[in-house]
Amino acid sequence: MNYRTLAEADREPVSHPRPIELYVFLDPLCRDCWALQPILRRLQIDYDRYFTLRIGLLTSLPKMNFHVTAIDEEDAAEGQDPFSKSHPAFPSIAIKAAEFQGKRAGFRFLTKLFEYSFLKSRNVKSFSVLLEIAEKLHLDKDEFISDFFSRNVLQSLQVDLHLAKEMAVEKSPTFVFFNENIEDEGLMVDGSYSYGIYEQILEELTGTPITREGAPPLADLFTRFEMLSTPEIAAIYGMTEKESERELKKLLLKQEVERAVFHDNVLWRKR
Repeated sequence: MNYRTLAEADREPVSHPRPIELYVFLDPLCRDCWALQPILRRLQIDYDRYFTLRIGLLTSLPKMNFHVTAIDEEDAAEGQDPFSKSHPAFPSIAIKAAEFQGKRAGFRFLTKLFEYSFLKSRNVKSFSVLLEIAEKLHLDKDEFISDFFSRNVLQSLQVDLHLAKEMAVEKSPTFVFFNENIEDEGLMVDGSYSYGIYEQILEELTGTPITREGAPPLADLFTRFEMLSTPEIAAIYGMTEKESERELKKLLLKQEVERAVFHDNVLWRKR
């Protein structure tokens, strides 16, 4: 596949609007991927009708091996708990296992995993912690365990790795944009940029000015996204942080949301 740079994209006109397919390749252990979440959520709120979002996982391992997750009979015979295993590939495997219960379940698992890793400083390489996340999200526990220790989940990960290789994606986070014309080149953007850059790309690919959708009522926002920061909410609604804090406190008094503090990070979630 061929790709253009941002500068080349700015020089090339697009003749008519097209739906867009957006692939976002992430490593669940990557801090930059976690930091990119507010931009990705805001894009979904503002421009959801212009693109289909597909999340691809880049594991920290060059090769996946079924024995990473296999429950070893010798371990069981020696009285070792198979659920006490830990491995750098486990976060990606767990996200895929959650995804087998629905695309939304996989996305929610990724978000919660970031919270556990970067806000709560929990060891998300541990299967027991990942199982705790699955239970917190009310996933089917037995199904999650069965999928986690199956070949199917590794095959699904291998599909993501194959796509990344085919698209020449080498690092995370990376955005790859396609329009519906299969003859057109994809536009790859690796690393993190300001929100306006992604808006420009969407507009360039549709070929017409794009318009933002109205943000939902603040209380409804927490139904779609479990946990949000004050600056993130301010950006979504075009408010100052002080104004968004005031609106959040109204919901707090109604007991519709609660305030959570992780280290120096203040976040809000549905009660």
